Amino acid sequence: MTDLRYIGIDIGGTAVKVGVCDAEGRLLHTFEGPTETDKGRERVLDNIAAYARRCADEASLDWERIAGVGVGLPGQIDAARGVVEFIANLPLAGVRLKDHLESVLGRPVRISNDANVAALGEAWSGAGRGVASSVTFTLGTGVGGGIVVGGRVIDGFSGMGGELGHMVIVPDSEAVRCGCGKTGCLETVASATGIVRMAREAVEMGVRTSLAEAGELTAKAVFDAARAGDEAARRIVGRAAHYLGRSMALVAVVINPQRFIIGGGVAKAGEFLLEQVREAFRAHAIGRAGEGVSIVAAKLGNNAGVIGAAGLVRKL
Repeated sequence: MTDLRYIGIDIGGTAVKVGVCDAEGRLLHTFEGPTETDKGRERVLDNIAAYARRCADEASLDWERIAGVGVGLPGQIDAARGVVEFIANLPLAGVRLKDHLESVLGRPVRISNDANVAALGEAWSGAGRGVASSVTFTLGTGVGGGIVVGGRVIDGFSGMGGELGHMVIVPDSEAVRCGCGKTGCLETVASATGIVRMAREAVEMGVRTSLAEAGELTAKAVFDAARAGDEAARRIVGRAAHYLGRSMALVAVVINPQRFIIGGGVAKAGEFLLEQVREAFRAHAIGRAGEGVSIVAAKLGNNAGVIGAAGLVRKL
C-alpha cells in the first residue's frame, strides 16, 4: 500500500500532541489534548491512545492505513526495549510503553527521547532534509540533542546517545555545576538558563551593563542588549557561541555530519547567534571534518516532535 500514514505522538507534562504524516514527512493533521498527569498513570496512558485514535478520526483516516505509531517523550528512554527508564514530570517511569500501546492500538510502536525525535523530524522534513547525516542541538531551558544518520536516530546501546548538552566542554577554571551533577557541561553556558545565569552574575558583580535595568533577565533580553551594542551582553553571547561551535567541532571528528541544526528558544536569536557559532566552529574544526559542513537554524518549530515521532516508524 503506497498511501500509508504514520502517527507521531509528542508527550509533554501538560499536553499530548498527535500528528498524522505521509511518507514524505508532510504533517497532514494534528490534535492536542491535556496530559492530565494529576490523574495518574492509567489516565495518562488512556489519553495517549485516545488522542491517537481521535487524530486519525478527525483526519478521516481508516486505522488500517496507519503503518505505525512513534512516540517522543522527555527522560531516559530505552528505545530498544520500548521502556521509559526515568522521567521527571510524568507518571510513566518503568512503563513498557511500546508493548502497552501496541496492545491497545494494534500497530507497531517505537519510542524515543523527545530531543532525538525532534532531530529526526528536522532531518526528515525540516532543516536537515536532503542530507545524509545531521546533528541537532536544541537550546532551551537545557541543551538537548539528536544524531541522525541515514534516516535513523543514533541513540546508543543504553539510549544516552545524543545527550549533547552534557558534553564536558568548559575548562575547570570557568566551570559551574550542571543540573546533572557534573561541572563544565555545555548546557551551563549555551542554554537559556546558562545565559541568564551569566547575565545575573555580571549584574551582581557590578559590571556596567544595560541588563542591570532589565525588568526581567531572560535570554531574549541578553540577545537584544547584545544586538544594541551592550559589551557585557555581547561577551555572554560570544561565550555561548564559542562553546557551542567548539562542541560541534568535537562532534565533527566523531560523527562527521554534513549539517548541524540549531533549534529551541535560544535559536530565535537567528543569524546573530548562528554566525558566531559558525566562526567558532571554523576556528576549532580539524581539516576535512569541517569542510562543507553547514550550520543552520531549525525549521519545524513546535511540530518537530510529532513529525520526528512519526519518522520513527517510517521504515518499519
